[in-house]
Amino acid sequence: MDGNDAGEAGGLRLAAEGAETRALLTGALGLADLPDLQARLARIEGPVTFDLSGARRIDTAVAWALLTARDRLAAGGTRAEIAGATGDVAAILETVRAALPEPEPQPGPPRGLRVQIERLGAHVAGGWEGFLSFLGLLGLFVARLFGALLRPREFRLTALAHHCQAVGLQAVPIVALMSFLIGVVLAFQGSAQLRQFGAEVFVVDLIAISILRELGILLTAIIVAGRTASAFTAAIGSMKMREEIDAMRTLGIDPGHALIVPRVLALVLMLPILGLLANVAGLFGGALMSWIELGISPAMFMTRLSEGTDLNHAAVGLVKAPVFAVLIGVIGCRAGLQVGSTAESLGRMTSAAVVAAIFAVILADALFSIFFQQIGV
Repeated sequence: MDGNDAGEAGGLRLAAEGAETRALLTGALGLADLPDLQARLARIEGPVTFDLSGARRIDTAVAWALLTARDRLAAGGTRAEIAGATGDVAAILETVRAALPEPEPQPGPPRGLRVQIERLGAHVAGGWEGFLSFLGLLGLFVARLFGALLRPREFRLTALAHHCQAVGLQAVPIVALMSFLIGVVLAFQGSAQLRQFGAEVFVVDLIAISILRELGILLTAIIVAGRTASAFTAAIGSMKMREEIDAMRTLGIDPGHALIVPRVLALVLMLPILGLLANVAGLFGGALMSWIELGISPAMFMTRLSEGTDLNHAAVGLVKAPVFAVLIGVIGCRAGLQVGSTAESLGRMTSAAVVAAIFAVILADALFSIFFQQIGV
């Protein structure tokens, strides 16, 4: 402002009118008033009306501050308007408003059949690329495993023992408990249905075939997929984030031989054992509930089990275990190798590994069921 405006010093006064704020601008406002004006405008959050009826003169800086404050509030969904501007004040506001760039319209969510088809195609292409990546890592595991068998001195037996303990021994309590409860549920629900037909004794066949053929190994594989695939992804992903895998390559250590083979091989060795323990725990739970609910003694349960259940059912279940183990191990290791440099990437890939491993296990179990049904086993 120049000397002629000294007696017209202006200011900003805030007055509350219910839930709304009225910002009264008075006198002559110029560049010298801008810092204080901006600070006070920034503190306005609720609905507001900028009343310029008392403003005698403003310059472009003040007009810009007012328009910016109004647009900021409007963008957040708050009602903000400028009122009372007349004469030169209104002309300055209009000039500055016309000079400001127009806000870019926010694009709405894409719609239409074409967009949906494009998304479906992108998901299919991504799934195919993931499948090829899985096959590549599976081939790497097989190649490194045969290499270790041909050169036993290079095999990391200590790492194998460590992972056998982590994926096998430490999983025994949860696997046994869940299988026991599944046996209890099968016996309880089966007895309630078979009692209607006077066929309570066949609950033994129901429990045995369900657990030995399907539920025992499937439940075990799902539990292992949840705890082990995530552990593999987190461990390898953390090493990748800290560039330890690059350091291993620099030192001449093959990450496939050091990280992938011991983990996947430990799963291949331990999952059949866990499946066998799950079968025993499930049968024990079913026998206990049959004794309580139906009065079928343990001796009678064992007799019916040996007479009415073929060992092929147990063999069918345990044959699936190594395949499930390879799927879980390779998926977990692959997800770990795909982790980026951020913690967010590690969390995302860990979740993706668990989902992919469980999906792969269930899909493989369905294919096994169709195959065994076709060959009559």
